[in-house]
Amino acid sequence: MRIRAGFELIYDCPKPTPMLLTLSLHPSRAADLAAPEHLSCDPWLPLRAYVDGFGNRCHRIVAPQGRLRLSGDCVVSDSGLPDPVAPGAFQSEVADLPDETLIFLLGSRYCETDRLADAAWSLFGATPMGWTKVQAICDFVHRHIAFDYAHARPNKSALDVFNERHGVCRDFAHLAVTLCRCMNIPARYCTGYLGDIGVPRDPAPMDFSAWFEAWLGGRWYTFDARHNKPRIGRILMGRGRDATDVPISNAFGANTLAGFRVWTDELAG
Repeated sequence: MRIRAGFELIYDCPKPTPMLLTLSLHPSRAADLAAPEHLSCDPWLPLRAYVDGFGNRCHRIVAPQGRLRLSGDCVVSDSGLPDPVAPGAFQSEVADLPDETLIFLLGSRYCETDRLADAAWSLFGATPMGWTKVQAICDFVHRHIAFDYAHARPNKSALDVFNERHGVCRDFAHLAVTLCRCMNIPARYCTGYLGDIGVPRDPAPMDFSAWFEAWLGGRWYTFDARHNKPRIGRILMGRGRDATDVPISNAFGANTLAGFRVWTDELAG
């Protein structure tokens, strides 16, 4: 199948403002592009591309004083298959984990493993290791949190959402990531596009989505505690320890997000 995905973001800046952007597809999906990905600025600005420490393709700009429109659009070829499920995937002992996975065992800005470790072991200590444990964590988070945009805020952490029991997709992902790490399972935060393909259409405006990956059976597997079922057409943009590492934009100065639109649609034919 082919999926068209894109966005339009409008910022108002009171003065020239440096910004970092994580708005491109992840390099792992580059081979799936049916045409070159297009990222543009209005007014025109030079876009300086770089790859960050987590392997994400990012850009640097200096937003001008006044209004800036950022937009992107792409067509991606996708297998049309749902997220893989591997109930027999095993959990490695910490001593046997690859070096590059160890950072995803540690606490981070939004994933306070030190403050949720006791709760995690109380909830999941007796659960069989491996896929079963990660799925149990997803089941718990899915039941424990009510999805509600009204309860979104940029500084909400895993501990906050555990206690408050409301949040958006990034909150589901942060809590699940934290509980996995507490149980010695490397887990990393992911962000990207996820349209309503193969499921009833959500009438709410489209947004970027957050999910996570857990290291099991010698590889990374996708999990989604918000939807809690395999989905079709997931398009990765960035991975990191938590949302700190993959914000759609990181501005070094005052700014107002004046417009926000995202689209993800399956193309006919």
